[in-house]
Formats: sequence, C-alpha cells, structure tokens
Amino acid sequence: MQILFLIPYPLGVAPSQRFRFEQYFETLEKNGISYDCQSFIDEKTWKVLYINGYISQKIIGVLSGFLRRLKVLFFLQKYDFIFIHREAAPIFPPIFEFLIARVFKKKIIFDFDDAIWLPNTSEQNSISAFLKFHQKTSYTCRWAWKVSAGNAYLCEYARNYNPNVCLNPTTIDTNLHKIAHTTASNKVRERLAVGWTGSHSTLKYLYFLVPILQAIEREYPIDFLVISNQKPDFQIDSLKFIKWDKKTEIQDLSAIQIGVMPLTDDEWAKGKCGFKALQYMSLGIPALVSPVGVNTEIVKSEENGFLCSTEEEWKSTLIRLIADSDLRKKIGENAKQTIENKYSVRANEQNFLSLFAS
Repeated sequence: MQILFLIPYPLGVAPSQRFRFEQYFETLEKNGISYDCQSFIDEKTWKVLYINGYISQKIIGVLSGFLRRLKVLFFLQKYDFIFIHREAAPIFPPIFEFLIARVFKKKIIFDFDDAIWLPNTSEQNSISAFLKFHQKTSYTCRWAWKVSAGNAYLCEYARNYNPNVCLNPTTIDTNLHKIAHTTASNKVRERLAVGWTGSHSTLKYLYFLVPILQAIEREYPIDFLVISNQKPDFQIDSLKFIKWDKKTEIQDLSAIQIGVMPLTDDEWAKGKCGFKALQYMSLGIPALVSPVGVNTEIVKSEENGFLCSTEEEWKSTLIRLIADSDLRKKIGENAKQTIENKYSVRANEQNFLSLFAS
C-alpha cells in the first residue's frame, strides 16, 4: 500500500500535522505501508508566513505551492490513498480535491482538526482572507472516501455530507513526552510556574487570565511561562516568555507545574481538539481548562484536571493548586493515566490504521 500525504506545511513544524499523523509514520512503516509527503508551503516561505510583510516572498511561495500540486497530479496513479490534511491549497475553491476524487478517481482521506469551514484568517495574512473559499470543507467531505475528524463536534459536521466519518483524536506519543528534569527547568522552579503553550493565533485567549494572574502574583511567588512562536503583547510582572523550539519543547514544557487553557465559548473553539490540555496532562501537569468542546470529554473536573468557567473559578482553583503540592501530584498522575489510556499514540494506533482499511 502507498499513501500520498498532501499537507499545508513542511514536516515537523505544525502541531496539527505532528500530532495527528506525522507521529504515525513509523506505525505505517511497521505495517508495510509506504508513504510520500508533499507540503504546499515550503520551508523558506514557512519562516515568514506569520510575520507581517514579506508579501512578494509569500506570493512566490504560494505560486510554487500550486506548481507542486499540479505536478503531483501526474503521479497519482501510483498511490492507493491520498490523505489531505485540512485542504490541498490555502486559497481558492477545492480544485485539486475535485480533480483527485472525481477526475482521477482516487480515494481521498480528508483530515481536519478545527472548524475550518468558519472564517478565521490570521491578522498577518488578512490580505488572503478574500481569496479563501471556506465552503470547500463541505465539498471535500462529500468527495472524500473517508473523513478523519478530531472530535465529536467536527464529526457531526462531516456527517452532514459523508456517512463514512472516523473520530481520529489528536494524540500524544508518550514515549517522547516524558518529564525532563534539567538545570534550566529547575532554575525556573524556584518559583512555582503556571504555564501556557500555543501558537500566536491562540495568544488572544490569554487576555482573560491577565487580571486573574495580576491578582495572584501579588499574593504568591509565581512565574507565568508563555511558550510560543511570538511574545504576547501584554505585560504582567510574572510573565516569562520562552520562544517555542522543537528541540527543547519537552524540556520547556517540563518547567510548568500548572497548565492553563482558557477558551471563548464559540463555534470556532468548539472545533478545537484540546491539544494544550493533552500536552500538559501527558507530562503529569495538572491542567485548568475552559469547559468548551472536547475539553469536557478529556478533563473530568477534580479527577484529572479542572474545568473553570468564571473568573472566580479560575482564580480560586489556581490558588488552590499553588498552595497544595499533593493535589498537584494527585491530579497530574491521574491526568497522565488518562492520556496513556485514551489519547496516546499506542492507544490510537489501530484506529489510525483503520482509516486505510476498506
């Protein structure tokens, strides 16, 4: 069996790719399945994609992506399945999806982990917003041989267009996600570390926590660690920014003793797959999350984490965890077991392989 992965970004850089299918490549190989990958955005364009400016470089990068997609059409016959993550191209209608499914008659496995049928263009690339064709998600669902969606909310949407839908959750490779006790992380731990990790596009959710953290830092010696590709534009006394780096990702996460994941309760947030919570929990870090979407399935409050809605709930729960190391340990251990049992690569391997079974 041969599979072609048509993906938006270069390998190893985007969380949605790394934790939805890239970490299963070894599983495919062990089962005698070969694969090729083609990203729309190349590495050079990726480096400037979310930086203001660089318009000409971005345009050239997008045009090159379209050329690569055109070329691959001539080699489709060698593949048994075409795995499309999110979309074959970031702008315009689903032309390539139509050609692959309807003209070349190839079996598409369509994978997505956000409510991508809703407008959500980043500020840095707002110029491309009017070229987006968000309706493409419904068309690709219709044309797909099978749909792989990251949570029940996304599955429900996909089933409006295709009965052959598989719930394929975002998962963690627990062989790699192991707490890293280093000199650097121990230095940070001189003050209890509340932490958050995520891309620039989700930094907006942290504004809700700013007044809460400002109140807490006046009473307790904490650091608020933000691990991201961009520094947040707010400032609080306890803020410590760590630029995300794949090489030190686990080490940096290991410095966190309480993980937070605030969200707004809207349609876009309902499509999220709880990745931040999964990362914290896999390392035995107690997580505080908003009760939105799949978070309510992953986290059982007071057992393996905490669901917090109001400012008072967030503040009181944070203070409770800051003051009680035994509670942090107990919740962290339960959280780690939850990941092992339900959201690890090991637990989901057969489910992932079933995407390619008749």
